[in-house]
Amino acid sequence: MVIKFSPLYMQRVWGGRELEKVYQRELPDKSSPYGESWEICDREDEQTVVAKGPLAGKSLHDLWTNSREEIFGSGFDQIDRFPLLIKILDARDDLSIQVHPPCAVADQLGGEPKTEMWYIAAASPEAKLYVGLKKNISKADFQAAINNGTVDQAVHAITPKQGDSIFIPSGRLHAIGAGLLIFEIQQNSDTTYRVFDWNRVGLDGAPRELHVEQSMACIDFEDIEPSMDEAQGNTIASCEHFVVDQYELEKSAEIGNPTSDRFSIIAVVTGQLKDADGNTYQPGDFALISKGESNLTATEKSTIIQSYIPS
Repeated sequence: MVIKFSPLYMQRVWGGRELEKVYQRELPDKSSPYGESWEICDREDEQTVVAKGPLAGKSLHDLWTNSREEIFGSGFDQIDRFPLLIKILDARDDLSIQVHPPCAVADQLGGEPKTEMWYIAAASPEAKLYVGLKKNISKADFQAAINNGTVDQAVHAITPKQGDSIFIPSGRLHAIGAGLLIFEIQQNSDTTYRVFDWNRVGLDGAPRELHVEQSMACIDFEDIEPSMDEAQGNTIASCEHFVVDQYELEKSAEIGNPTSDRFSIIAVVTGQLKDADGNTYQPGDFALISKGESNLTATEKSTIIQSYIPS
């Protein structure tokens, strides 16, 4: 079975309308900046629901609670919620410079650990990612940069291109710059500590909240000038929480789950895929292939990324 969920669109001060322009999405209104599309989500306060088919209208949490073994496979008995959160990010302005808490400090800060990866679906020529620290920036130097409003000068900048990817472990200081469209695969967490937000205000006109003390407790100050990642075969990200592979499919090629006893998630980057029921999946679409032998077939030359949870 191949399952498509209806996305949830989130307004963000740094967002735009690229989801409408690039992927022909129908956004909730005609003018607001939408920075995030939550494609597959099982949060207490936010749920994606199945878009069509025999499971139409059922939430991801409903499927996870009542059909876990049948749809998702084995080995998830002790996990209360679907363990991944899948998003598309549309950054028309710079995101805040931020950090997610590592496991070692998340509980004491009242947050959830969050490791993620970014796949660059589209990039303006001058778009930047801010990742890690510049050389010779100590913890004391960084604190001084916070105090005098020059945090951006202490953070390492990279110019990515379409098709690049980078792993963002919890504890890595980071920000997405303006002009990027990104597929994000992450742990099911929504804890973010902002350390610097370019001195701007939010959509409500008030300065956005910063979390300086929490950020300083989380940042890995040994993470110096990282680069974009290099694929290891087809694998572009791998950790205990998820694996992400990239494939170039020729017309008529099929793709299914890496192992038949667990689900995977396909994201279409370019081209088009079709399932056994004739449903098509265009660039920007995400599809969950349930446990078993179901396949998607490329109807033309296509680039896809596939995410799954390692055994």
